[in-house]
This record gives sequence, structure tokens and C-alpha cells, in this order.
Amino acid sequence: MPTKKLREFLDSQGVKYVAIPHRVAYTARETAAITHISNKELAKTVVIKIDGVFAMAVLPASHEVDVSLLKTAIGANTVSLAKEWEFKDQFPECELGAMPPFGNLYGMTVYVDESLTKDKEIAFNAGSHYELLQVAYADFERLVRPKVISFAGLRETEMMGAWHL
Repeated sequence: MPTKKLREFLDSQGVKYVAIPHRVAYTARETAAITHISNKELAKTVVIKIDGVFAMAVLPASHEVDVSLLKTAIGANTVSLAKEWEFKDQFPECELGAMPPFGNLYGMTVYVDESLTKDKEIAFNAGSHYELLQVAYADFERLVRPKVISFAGLRETEMMGAWHL
């Protein structure tokens, strides 16, 4: 079940969503595989620190945050991936690593990779490692008002091809 906070927010805004239960999965790629959702349409949420302040980077499961691209795009002095122990208390309703990409509910700026804006719908963790929510990208953008920039790089295995796995 989506977190109460997320569910109430989506319901109060009249947003239609589909809950997609699945067996427990801890990585975005594993989740995409077991739910049969494309790696490009499954949005993963990565908590980052920009000049010491937490923010969210939302990108396709098939990609990784390119910290130097992000730093240049936003003009920050420092950008780094946050460690889970640093932000675990920010998301009291969520399982660690399963935060939904709604930074506005947690006082965080959200950066979304430009590639996700091309999807009609996106799916994402709903606060647990056993359920996704799928919403229209237009609704996500309207509610979250993310800063859209290009900061995602292909994972090394994606560049080499699946035969290397």
C-alpha cells in the first residue's frame, strides 16, 4: 500500500493511479524485471546532497546519476550521492531505499531527468519494496513541479549489452 501521506496527497489532488504489487525487490532494475515495466519507464529516486542540502534525483531505472553533469547543470559547488543512514529519518513512512519521487511532501527539491518527460506514464516505489504506483507523467509534473534537466548516464552494463551480465 502506498504511504498514507502519498495516497492522501494523490487522492486530494484527484490523481488517478494504479497500484502494482510485486514480490519484494530492492533494486530498480530487479523491480522492473519482475513487474515487466521497462527500465526506461520505471523511475527510481536517488537522494543527493547539493551543497550540503538533501534533494531528489529522479531518473530511469536503466540509468545512473552523473554527478558531474548534475553539478554543472544546476551550478552547484558540490553534488554527491547521499548515504542511506544520512536521510533515513526524512522518510518515516517509507522503507529505506523505497522513497516515492515526491520531494515536495518531504521538503526536498526534485530534479527529474529529461528522458522521463517523454513517457506518458511513470511507475515508482510507493514507500515499500513490494509495491509500485503508476501515474501519468503530466500529473507527476503538475504536482511535484520538478526541475527538468539532463543528468542521467547509462549504467555500464547497459552500454555493454545484456550479454555481459
